[in-house]
Amino acid sequence: MNLLHLKYACEIEKTMSISKAAENLYMSQPNLSRAMKDLESSLNIQIFERTPKGMKLTVKGEEFLYYAKKILSEVRDIESLYLNEDFSISKFSISVPRASYISNAFTNFAKKLSQTKKCEIYYKETNSLKAINNILNSYYNLAIIRYQINYDNYFKALIKEKGFKYEVISEFSYQLFMSRHHPLAQKDQILLEDLSQYIEIAHADPYVPSLSMVDVKKEEFSNDIKRRIFVYERASQFELLSSVHSTYMWGSPLSDDLLDKYDLVQIKCDDLSKVHKDVLIYLKSYRLSPLDHEFLEEIIKSKRDLLKL
Repeated sequence: MNLLHLKYACEIEKTMSISKAAENLYMSQPNLSRAMKDLESSLNIQIFERTPKGMKLTVKGEEFLYYAKKILSEVRDIESLYLNEDFSISKFSISVPRASYISNAFTNFAKKLSQTKKCEIYYKETNSLKAINNILNSYYNLAIIRYQINYDNYFKALIKEKGFKYEVISEFSYQLFMSRHHPLAQKDQILLEDLSQYIEIAHADPYVPSLSMVDVKKEEFSNDIKRRIFVYERASQFELLSSVHSTYMWGSPLSDDLLDKYDLVQIKCDDLSKVHKDVLIYLKSYRLSPLDHEFLEEIIKSKRDLLKL
């Protein structure tokens, strides 16, 4: 059975005549009859009953044609989606961690998009595992993954195994963010133990290789902190930091504009030893496009401005 057989059956059902269907299909009547017999034989059902007055659908035939029409409709949808694709459209796609210097780069990149050239842009904030899978499943061309530096060997091995090229974008220690009205905001020095009575805002989907989710929380989150709010997107976390003065958050450095917008302060915690890397990855078989290069130029500029690297 193939798609042609489905088309033949639908045409016969429409005309209820082998000869008329053959004429519409630009084929001989014997060939159409033979194709239908082969179809019925392969399915072990009778689709049409031959009568002196023409073709008549059987009960099984009605059922078969219901699914045949559904399949042919979906095939037409697929053909219209891809056969009519406009290859003059430039496409850019990337998965990234939730980082202000990256979102700032993306904003500047978007501002400079051509007024005349067609383009489609896909930008997704997510964790490292999902970013990797987005490339492997052909959803996205690029990814920037973030991980603690003590997992460097694991990720380098994974990158090699999956056939990726990679480039280190940045390496930095997390900063502490809180409202200017937070009780600790004016302290000259903040230690981890000072945070124990306050609420941590954290991303809800951290990814640490080779660890269960229970172990992930042990690795990523201190047991000394008793209250946490988990969020998935950046806007919520900034609104919470600004409005709930007992909250704080860890992350890569923020721009002065963003700090001022949400009335936040950025503080270095002297006894935090975790260092993170942001790494660009893409398949070795993929050639960077002009749009890719334009975005990466903005990443470099933003990194210099915000991370002072």
